[in-house]
Amino acid sequence: MRNIWLSLVTIIILILALFTVNMLLVVKAVGDTAVGAIKDKIDINVFIQPTATEKEIEILQSQIKQLPNIAEVSYISKAEALVIFKEKYQDNPEILQSLSELGQNPLTPTIVIKPEDLDSFDVLANHLNSIDSSIIESRNFTDYEVILEKINNITEKVSEAGIFLSAIFIFITLLVVYNSVRVAIYTHRREIAIMKLVGASNAFIQMPYLLSSFVYTCLGMLFVIVMFYPFLTLLQPYLEAFFMGYNVNLIDYFYGNMITVFGIQLVVAAVINGITSLLAVRKYSKV
Repeated sequence: MRNIWLSLVTIIILILALFTVNMLLVVKAVGDTAVGAIKDKIDINVFIQPTATEKEIEILQSQIKQLPNIAEVSYISKAEALVIFKEKYQDNPEILQSLSELGQNPLTPTIVIKPEDLDSFDVLANHLNSIDSSIIESRNFTDYEVILEKINNITEKVSEAGIFLSAIFIFITLLVVYNSVRVAIYTHRREIAIMKLVGASNAFIQMPYLLSSFVYTCLGMLFVIVMFYPFLTLLQPYLEAFFMGYNVNLIDYFYGNMITVFGIQLVVAAVINGITSLLAVRKYSKV
C-alpha cells in the first residue's frame, strides 16, 4: 500500500498478460469446437429421383451399406425433407412463402451416408461414384478437408500472434515485478538496516517482498476472472451467429473448466513471479 501506484501498474500489466493467455484459450476452444462440430456433420448426400419406388431405394440402401468405411446410412423421404426444410427456414417467411406458392413438395428423397472418419472420406466418395443406379439424381460431396484446413490455418495464425503478444506481456510483467521489488526494497532500506542491526534473519526481511508478488498474482487473477466472464457473455451471441447450426458455447466451456484453467494459470504465474521476486530480493536486500 505504501507503493500503491507501482503496485497498481504491476497488477495491470499482469492482468493484460493473463487476459492475453485466456484469449489464446478462447481461440483454441473455438477452433476445436468448430473442427469437432464439422467432423460430426461430415456426410455425403445421395439425392434420389422423385419417381423412384420404395423397393428401388431399399435396394440402393443395401448396396451402399455393403461399402467399406461407412458409419451410418439413413434415408430421408420427401415428406421428412420438407419438414426439415421448414424447420430450418422457420425464421425466413419469404422462403416459406415461395415454397407454399409452388403448391407441391419440390424436394427429393435423400440417402445420407456418414463415413467412419475424415480420412476415409475420399475412399468412400470414390466407391459411391462407382455405383451405377438409374434412380440416383445427383451426389453431394462437400470438401470438408478444405474447410477444416482453413479453420486450422486461421486458428494457428491467431494463436501464433497471441503467443507473441503473451510473451511480450509476460516479459514486461517480469521486468515490472522485478523493479517493483527493487524499488520497494530501496524505499525501505533504512528499515531493513535497522532490522538487521537487531538480529532479524534474511528470511524475515525478504518474506514480505516475496509475499507481495503472490498478492499481485492473486489480485491480477481475480480481476481477470471478473472481467473475462462478462467478456465471454458479450462474445457468445456473435459466435452463435457466426457458427450457426453448431454448438459453440464458450461460457459453458470455461465454467466447466474454471478450476483447471484458472488454477493452472494462478500456480504458473505465482511461481514465475515468485522466482523473479526472489532474484530481486536476494540482489537488493543486502544492506
